Amino acid sequence: MKLKFILFSVATFFAATTLSAQTADEIIDTYFENTGGADNWRSLTGMLTKATVNQQGMDIPITIIALKNGSMMMKLQLQGKELVQQAFDGTEAWATNFMTMEAEKSDSEATENIKRESGEFPDPFLDYKDKGYSVELLGKETVEGTECFKIKLTKKPTLVDGVDVDNFSYYFFDTENYVPIVVESEIKTGQMKGKISTIGFSDYQEVEGIYFPFSVSQGIKDMGSQVINFTSIELNPTIDPAIFKFPVSTETENEEGGN
Repeated sequence: MKLKFILFSVATFFAATTLSAQTADEIIDTYFENTGGADNWRSLTGMLTKATVNQQGMDIPITIIALKNGSMMMKLQLQGKELVQQAFDGTEAWATNFMTMEAEKSDSEATENIKRESGEFPDPFLDYKDKGYSVELLGKETVEGTECFKIKLTKKPTLVDGVDVDNFSYYFFDTENYVPIVVESEIKTGQMKGKISTIGFSDYQEVEGIYFPFSVSQGIKDMGSQVINFTSIELNPTIDPAIFKFPVSTETENEEGGN
């Protein structure tokens, strides 16, 4: 009887040790396995996403394009006009000034920060070591009633007023499906500096063998959030690279041609 008790205790000890020894890499590997396989993720060359966001009772269409080479664009349709919220061609970043309705280049610091994150496609955790990132498992937490693994992802430093500062976020992977459901990160600049930005992921759906969240909420912790609902995701689309370029007006072209 005593021998059985000892054997049971040893077995329980090793089971507990194995459970507690689960690493961040194992969780990340399971995440990619559960959402289509790392090789399928690596085969992606681009994504074209259609979505809507509701503001003041009006659904605003959004288009998001992201390519493996780092080019990206997020644009929306508002009152019959197409407005670019952010674009990057690999070298220059720009956006539509919502006051003047004209395209404007981003400042050098904003452009540099976009460059530093341009290699994240299609997921910051995919081959994260090759990107120069690091991960750390910080245990478990319950988020919105769901038990989660808490993983700290540290990326390349970000520039704030010309100075490199630490750049990290906390990802919460649910312990049942091993997919991220919330991301938290500190806001470094602007009126909300010091507050915690939150991004929530839900309604995972399959697209050509890979699972993506079709509902994404963005906001400030304890201050509410706004939901973006994806209507379609196209993988490996054919995209004209010219769309990412800063638009040159006809007037400017004429001036340059006359010089």
